Amino acid sequence: MAIFGTTIGYGIFYVARLSMSVVKKPMLDENFLTTQEMGMIGSALFLAYAFGKFTNGFLADRANIKRFMSFGLLVSALINLALGFTFSFWLFVVLWGANGWFQSMGAAPAISSLTNWVPKKRMGTVYGWFSISHNIGEGLSFVCTALLVGAFGWRWGFIGAGIAAVVGSLFLYFMLSDKPETYGLPPVDETVDKHGKERDEACPYASQSISEQQKTILKNPLVWLVGISSAMMYVSRYAINNWAILFLQEHKGYELLDASGVMSIYAVIGIFGSIASGWISDTLFNSRRGPVTLFFGLLQVGGMCLIFFTPEHFYWADKLGMALFGFATGGLLVLLGGLIAVDIAGKKAAGAAMGMIGIFSYIGAACQEWLSGMLITSSVLLVDGVEQKVYDFNAAITFWVGASVVSMVLAMLYFFLQSRKNQAVVKASAVKNGTA
Repeated sequence: MAIFGTTIGYGIFYVARLSMSVVKKPMLDENFLTTQEMGMIGSALFLAYAFGKFTNGFLADRANIKRFMSFGLLVSALINLALGFTFSFWLFVVLWGANGWFQSMGAAPAISSLTNWVPKKRMGTVYGWFSISHNIGEGLSFVCTALLVGAFGWRWGFIGAGIAAVVGSLFLYFMLSDKPETYGLPPVDETVDKHGKERDEACPYASQSISEQQKTILKNPLVWLVGISSAMMYVSRYAINNWAILFLQEHKGYELLDASGVMSIYAVIGIFGSIASGWISDTLFNSRRGPVTLFFGLLQVGGMCLIFFTPEHFYWADKLGMALFGFATGGLLVLLGGLIAVDIAGKKAAGAAMGMIGIFSYIGAACQEWLSGMLITSSVLLVDGVEQKVYDFNAAITFWVGASVVSMVLAMLYFFLQSRKNQAVVKASAVKNGTA
């Protein structure tokens, strides 16, 4: 029940977060906003989301999960409804930024719920299944929201997302459960040591309090390294999420619904990437995440190259590239977006670990949105006597693909350092036991 509830519920969070992505072209066509203003609005959401995810991650370890998560989605729903009736640019900035804060109340309690109900040996597989929530939300946004916008105008992109999120908040409240201890059940992965004290085998410092475990996460340089790698991956992820529909329309000759259809491939195939990454790392690599992360990183770079560097009307390349990117990003969201940090943390500090990764990831996403808005330049051409805006994506594409490469390099550095650290621990243990 916890897995199903968090997966579907967090998917609806994405519907209320991606509404802006679908309506960009209609808003530009109406001259309601410029790309620079859209970049500022997007950055407001991501910055608020980044710091909110950090704060709410630490709170989620102590909060009632079902109330915390459902409340965040309800307020996000109300903000989307309000945006459907907003005419001021600065009010858009404020409301979309506020939406980012309440959106940040989704991931941390969801992961806290999973780590409290799922044994560590199954966590990679279950995390992979949970991560299809991203793709569920993205698929609903790129198809259903696009249909609403095409039929009734861009304001219905926000109104429709708001209505869906109201329903989602009620679903979360009635489907989620709090931690096992709330219902008198024993914690997952708990055993009793020879002194009769309870301990959590999944965490080497489980005897620490919640506050102590959270401080340990804050001071761990490996968590910081994973966070920076995730930030670079999020640059590429949200570049596709937030700008690819516009790129496909401007440079590949797609109409809105056709571009949204190509984007839906990314969302659907990403489901299989999410499931595969956790299962493969658990089953084939004994919960070692490094080889799987490298594989998915290479796929992401390859997919972006197909999307951005093939000529117009090579529709097969656009679809294949979007499929590769979706599969890879689905897997990297599991690995870099939380699972590796959760492996490091104990279940008492899972929310804090997600908060740490979240603040890095969404500062990266915010910088992407602002820089992309600046790098995508527009000019006006006269075509058959009619003025048309033309958008140049070249500088932005270099930034997006480069970020994906940097993310992969940093991830490999993390696994190298982690391996060296593990070898040192084994050697020290051998010396202590006299077996070296």
